Amino acid sequence: MKKDQKKNQSKRPFVFSNFAITADGKIAFADRKFVPFGSERDREHMMELRAAADAVMAGARTAEPPGVVLGSGGQKFRRLRRRRGLAECHLRIVVSGNGSISPNAAIFRHRPSPIVVLSSGRISEKRLRQLRGVADEVKIFGQTEIDFPAALRWLRTKWKVKRLLCEGGGALHASLIRAGLLDELHLTICPKIFGGAASPTIADGAGVVKLAQAIPFRLKSAKWIGDELFTIFTRPNR
Repeated sequence: MKKDQKKNQSKRPFVFSNFAITADGKIAFADRKFVPFGSERDREHMMELRAAADAVMAGARTAEPPGVVLGSGGQKFRRLRRRRGLAECHLRIVVSGNGSISPNAAIFRHRPSPIVVLSSGRISEKRLRQLRGVADEVKIFGQTEIDFPAALRWLRTKWKVKRLLCEGGGALHASLIRAGLLDELHLTICPKIFGGAASPTIADGAGVVKLAQAIPFRLKSAKWIGDELFTIFTRPNR
C-alpha cells in the first residue's frame, strides 16, 4: 500500500461488512422485506463480528423493522468485548439520507448504547427535529447524497470509531464500495434460491457497465459449516 493510501485510511475506521446471501446472491425477497434465512451458526457469527466492532452501521430499511435494535448481544459477547478492551456496548449508526426512518422505530427505544443518525441535506426540518429528539446525534454530510469519506473521518474523530461494521442494506453497502471505503467483506452463502430481478443484493444501485470498472476483491478464507459456506474477501493492498 502506498504511503498516501495508508495516511488516508488511518484517518477513518477500518470498515468491514457482514451479509448472509442465497446461492443466487440475494439478501431479501423481491418486496425487500427481510426474513432471517441463515443458520444459528450464521447468527452467532454476526454477533461475534459485532463484538469486534466499535460501531455497527445500517441503513434505514435495515434498522427500522420491529425488533431490530443492532444490539451487542448477551453477557457472553459483552465479556468478549471487555476482554478486547472495547466498550461493553458498541455505538449504533443509522444511515438515512432523507431521514425516512421513523422516530418511533424500536432501535430508538432500546438504549444500551448511543445512536447516531447520518443524513444529508435532503432531510426535512420536521424530521430532523424528530430524529434529534430520539437519537444522541444527527449529523448531516452532503447536500443530496451522504459524503461517506467525511462521515467516516468524523466518526473516527468524534466517536473514536476504529472498527466499523456495516450490516446493510444493499444501497448503503454499494455506496461504501464505490467510495473505496470497504476493507473486508464477510459473506455467508446459504443453500437457498430466492430468484427475482427485483430482489436486493449486497450492492444495489446502478452498478458498473464495463468489466474494467469492476471493483476487485480477493478471497481471504472459506470454511464449510454444515450446509453454509463462510467466506471472507478483502480489497487488494489493504
